Amino acid sequence: MPAQNLSLPHLFFCCCLVLASMALSADESVSDSEAENGWKIAGWNIQTSLYTHHWSSDPDHTNHQRLIGPELVFKNDFLVGLAIFRNSFDQPSQYLYIGKTWPLFHSDYFYFKLTGGLLHGYKDPFEDKIPLNGLGVAPAILPSFGVRYKHMMMELQIAGAAAITVTAGLRF
Repeated sequence: MPAQNLSLPHLFFCCCLVLASMALSADESVSDSEAENGWKIAGWNIQTSLYTHHWSSDPDHTNHQRLIGPELVFKNDFLVGLAIFRNSFDQPSQYLYIGKTWPLFHSDYFYFKLTGGLLHGYKDPFEDKIPLNGLGVAPAILPSFGVRYKHMMMELQIAGAAAITVTAGLRF
């Protein structure tokens, strides 16, 4: 069993690398009409967590997620990413996702982001703290509100009914 647990994060990391590689190679070979559709790489985001607040006061909760999250962003506002962090129970966790952003208030600065993907890392005795985690991997949807200015960004991420997290990052 431990070999499976060790290989799953590596699988997530490899999947993220494959997705990024496919996106990079696709970017080099896209025709002009495909580039007009927005599937050209706009840049990379890298984020870290600044603050987390849990809605319930569980003595097992930690508010120090130590998140690091790279995202590959396309011109059509779709993105793929991987977040590596400590979950609410201080267990190493990963979230591999795809998502999209939409501007808010007709602004270039404010946006809404919705991501969906696979969440891994909630283990015994906390595996039942997230729904559908029967195999150690659960589907997850994460809405966020963000603001960006030039190469800087900040987001408020809503982790369901459990918590909110504030992240900050850079776009390259």
